[in-house]
Amino acid sequence: MSLAAEQRSQDVTDWAARIGWVVGLLLVIALVYWLMREGWKWRGTLQGDLPELPEAPAAPGPARLTLTGRYHGSTTAGQWLDRIVARGLGTRSRVELTLTEEGVSVVRPGAQDFFIPAGSLRGARLDKGIAGKVLAEGGLLIVTWQLGDRQIDSGFRSDRAAEHAAWVEALGATHRDAPDVTDDVKHTEHNQEGAR
Repeated sequence: MSLAAEQRSQDVTDWAARIGWVVGLLLVIALVYWLMREGWKWRGTLQGDLPELPEAPAAPGPARLTLTGRYHGSTTAGQWLDRIVARGLGTRSRVELTLTEEGVSVVRPGAQDFFIPAGSLRGARLDKGIAGKVLAEGGLLIVTWQLGDRQIDSGFRSDRAAEHAAWVEALGATHRDAPDVTDDVKHTEHNQEGAR
């Protein structure tokens, strides 16, 4: 008799309260997503003065170097967190880079392709972060180039990281050969405060 008295039935689940919590959580997630989307659109509006991206010439010439990997985004030169989203530059994607005498062709499946003319190249370096993406030291190839009156850093990561050094050397040579390059641009410091 005492054994039967000690047994209790399990508490009944309060489904209304659980459903309320789940719906509340989903609403918070939807609000955060909406705010992020609005922030992205607002940033694109602020950068609306960015000129159209150059297109590759019909006959770019023979390829000096090629690279297959990922495009991680573009920022204002020297400011690794000031992401540029206008003209599709904020879209991360797969990428195929081709360096010719005319410049660098950037082919991005599923995103807008663009071309960096040789005269717009301002240099290249190895780095570890861009647009909120941080990798191992030297894990990113950063190409600095001029678009209108704005200098841009674009970050790429090859499927074979050993290729990065050849790109830095080749783009540095192209940069030195460009007639309109000034020495003060050549030594742009990359501010990585906050990445540490």
